[in-house]
Amino acid sequence: MKKLLLLTAFYLPCMVVSAQNTAKEIDLNLSFEKHKSGFHLPENWMQWGAGYHLFIDSTEVQEGKSSVLIQSPEEKKENTFGCVAASAPAIYEGKEIELTGYFKINNVRNGFAGLMMRIDGASGVLQFNNMQQQDIQGTADWKKYSIKLPYSRSAKSIHIGALLTGEGDMWVDNLQLLIDGKPYNEAPLKQTPGAELDKEFDQGSKISIKTLTPQQTVRLAEIGKLWGFLKYYHPAVAAGKHNWDYELFRIIPHVINAKSETEKQNAIYSWATKLGTFQADPKENFKDGIDKMEPTLSWINDKNYNPKLLARLDSVKRASRTNDHYYIALNTHVGNPEFNNENPYPQMNYPDAGFRLLSLFRYWNMIEYFFPYKYLIGQDWQKVLPEFIPKFVNAANETEYKLAVLALIARVHDTHANVYNDPAIEKFFGNQYAPIELSFVEEKPVVINYFHQVLGEKSGLKAGDVIESINGKKIQQIIQEQLPLTPASNFPTQLRSIARNLLRTNDSLITVTYTRDNKPEQLKLKTYDKKMINVYANFNSKDTSFKLIRPGVSYLFPGKIKNSHLPAIAPDLLKTKGLIIDMRCYPSDFIVFSLANYLLPQPADFVKFTTGSITKPGTFTFGPPVKTGSISSDYYKGEIVILVNEQTLSQAEYTTMAFSTAPNVTIVGSTTAAADGNVSGIVLPGRINTAISGIGVYYPNGKETQRIGIVPDVEVKPTIKGIREGRDELLEKAVQLIQE
Repeated sequence: MKKLLLLTAFYLPCMVVSAQNTAKEIDLNLSFEKHKSGFHLPENWMQWGAGYHLFIDSTEVQEGKSSVLIQSPEEKKENTFGCVAASAPAIYEGKEIELTGYFKINNVRNGFAGLMMRIDGASGVLQFNNMQQQDIQGTADWKKYSIKLPYSRSAKSIHIGALLTGEGDMWVDNLQLLIDGKPYNEAPLKQTPGAELDKEFDQGSKISIKTLTPQQTVRLAEIGKLWGFLKYYHPAVAAGKHNWDYELFRIIPHVINAKSETEKQNAIYSWATKLGTFQADPKENFKDGIDKMEPTLSWINDKNYNPKLLARLDSVKRASRTNDHYYIALNTHVGNPEFNNENPYPQMNYPDAGFRLLSLFRYWNMIEYFFPYKYLIGQDWQKVLPEFIPKFVNAANETEYKLAVLALIARVHDTHANVYNDPAIEKFFGNQYAPIELSFVEEKPVVINYFHQVLGEKSGLKAGDVIESINGKKIQQIIQEQLPLTPASNFPTQLRSIARNLLRTNDSLITVTYTRDNKPEQLKLKTYDKKMINVYANFNSKDTSFKLIRPGVSYLFPGKIKNSHLPAIAPDLLKTKGLIIDMRCYPSDFIVFSLANYLLPQPADFVKFTTGSITKPGTFTFGPPVKTGSISSDYYKGEIVILVNEQTLSQAEYTTMAFSTAPNVTIVGSTTAAADGNVSGIVLPGRINTAISGIGVYYPNGKETQRIGIVPDVEVKPTIKGIREGRDELLEKAVQLIQE
């Protein structure tokens, strides 16, 4: 929902430090005073980003003898930045980490300057801040700044520094890194959790299932549920005392090879008992709240377990739990789940059968206990687990395994969920691209644009051409084949994704039949690799953030707008009789509250959230409504039309919800992508990266947006005729409504 800040998608290297290191041995050289002859940066510091000039400066300092100067290049490329950075292992105990430092700026524009701090766990980024939202620009003398972040015990590495985007100069000096208010090298050292000392299955799970029987499938589904229940409910697992991945490999053979039901139950009892004792309440005692969803644990009583095993599992359910958990946390500011200490096993492109089952069980239980929209999946999630066990066990190679993961992810029906940047998946769909952008118009794939103007024109296809078949295969057949492998919240958004994949291949040519002016034609399309074809070339590609498109009618494009633009835009905006906000984009800045101050006469409820629970996993509770807008007599009094379609996703949907509370608003277009809520990342064995919508986002009356999207007041969809004529029919309708 909220736009990811700069650098969060970049891979930043970690410093590897042995367990013998102590805090005193780690010298980050925070004052930049230590540097070797011939090196352009201080000792222990490195350059991130590309194109910018970074070097030691002894003429401009805040204290001591040297600072670091970051200077923009004369010709700056898009999406580049300059950053001086240092890394250290997160070997310290603490609750909060703070980076302070001084910097001075000269003529910084079209970007920002800021300190940077990023905390990584085993699964990726845990916390990040680079002061982007403070939008520090211009010219200013030395000033002290600070970043504070929660410091999780699951943190593995700490990255700090300062960065500059856009143009200008930035000097940085006199940094300090504090943990709970004390210098980092005075903080106590962490004790290594037992989970990280267990290395037994580092080279493989030792599980081999040659022929999966129906009984083994049932038993594997049972142990998958028990494993997840104990993972999130047992205090010893929460404390990090056990490598829970490897505990799965220890119990599976005892369960699937048990010769009787009694032997199986005794094995489970011994496994659950060896985890140790804990304090349990006499009965379930959870805080009262308005719960949207409760955990599904009735299956424990439906298994006909013997009294001894049932009593043990019941005591785990009633265990006293805290919010401190080795494998799971809730984001401090938002509340979406953070899945910590989940090993991605990057060396295993094609994991063995045990690790493939681990992948299935890990993901299934994350959805079971921490997906706020599990009840909207559209099928019984309990039945999905046994269905997918054969698919994961029998996957014969890397591609089959990762396609099984993709098909599983598709079942949650969440547009935020997918398999991201995986070479095997990319190759399956094709690493070569035609320079043609397609969209489903009137339920048919239609050429709407080119990804590369010159190559697109050479292709022979034109806007409005309707694709009928590809390499001899009818479009409907391709759709049916790709739907199970296309994660999305609703069908229009699935079609949006399928349209992107239709003209992909691993060959140099694609044979296409198409219709133009009701005449069938055929041609061979040349394809190109990603170095030549940018499939995101038309994303947020409007030329300006604000303009007058008719006398008295203004047009605002959030895909380009910045909060810093609003004071200059507002006088012209407030004079018009009609405002069109084009949300067929992803906002380039978080304008939910800033722009709403110009649109609303007084604050209004526009959203409320559900968040999960660490102490009662599987529970989601409503919070109070959130307001936007402020008391103002100088608010916008004209007609407002908001344009939406399947490209309106996440933060764009959230922003639309906020602006729809203004007076005189009409939403025009078609159903949106229907995935709202801050994203929570997930990693699976084989370095598979995916995500889910991590919090529930609802209208104040409790109505969902997930899978439903923003429903327009006036439905307007593009037509093939309009595409051929180069018209924007949604925009035309907006102008018509305002003029009427």
